[in-house]
Amino acid sequence: MKAGIDAGGSLIKIAYQENHQMHYKKFSINELDGAISWVKIMAPNVTAALTGGKAHMIQKKYFPNGTIIPEFQATCEGARIFLGEEGKKLQDPFLLVNIGTGTSWHVVNGDTYERILGSGVGGGTFTGLGALLTKEEDYHQLTILANKGEKGNVDLLVRDIYESDQPPIDGNLTAANFAKGTRVKHTDSDTLASLTNMIAETVVLLTLQAGALHKINNVVYIGSTLIVNPSLRKNLELYTNMFGLSSTFLQTGEYCGAAGAYFSV
Repeated sequence: MKAGIDAGGSLIKIAYQENHQMHYKKFSINELDGAISWVKIMAPNVTAALTGGKAHMIQKKYFPNGTIIPEFQATCEGARIFLGEEGKKLQDPFLLVNIGTGTSWHVVNGDTYERILGSGVGGGTFTGLGALLTKEEDYHQLTILANKGEKGNVDLLVRDIYESDQPPIDGNLTAANFAKGTRVKHTDSDTLASLTNMIAETVVLLTLQAGALHKINNVVYIGSTLIVNPSLRKNLELYTNMFGLSSTFLQTGEYCGAAGAYFSV
């Protein structure tokens, strides 16, 4: 039996096959020992294909005979596999935007890929800054709160500047993130809605620039940060389409790295 293991900054994700069916499982990176124990109990003689930032550490400590698969190769290969499985056919090339702890941009063209951009704004920003702003540290609870909030109670919107005048652009767009600060009454949910919106705007603006530079209109969003985070996904889709790009979201996109590693050996 073999397993594809993607060990990143926040999560360890595992892809394996049982009864001719692919299965996926994830653990917090803080549960690394427990995750590896689970793999070895499930398959004592497992062949491990490792990828992600902590792949070499895991190889050295747990799987000395494991195979290291370059992270970007595994991610892009996994995305192509899932696009096929989910019946989402895109014309090459396309932009692959992986929103994990941080965010990476790749150009995928047939069997080739190139990482073209990276940003420190991503899921780690949402969890870390969200905890600093609200004292809530659980990711799932943060996403629930963000989905209930109203960004306009924290962000300065275009319509706030023009007041009674007709703005030249959509009045709901952000003029300045968090600019209302303590001047307007707001809740933790409003703060997290503003944070989610800022992350989405940043990712989409960088995506727009990457697309223009490489003359690409199709964008595929993947990554663990999108899981159970409807507010982020909604904003990404809204802004991406607003700028004339086509957005695709993979249902199992958080496991692209693990699946890509699995099928690479």
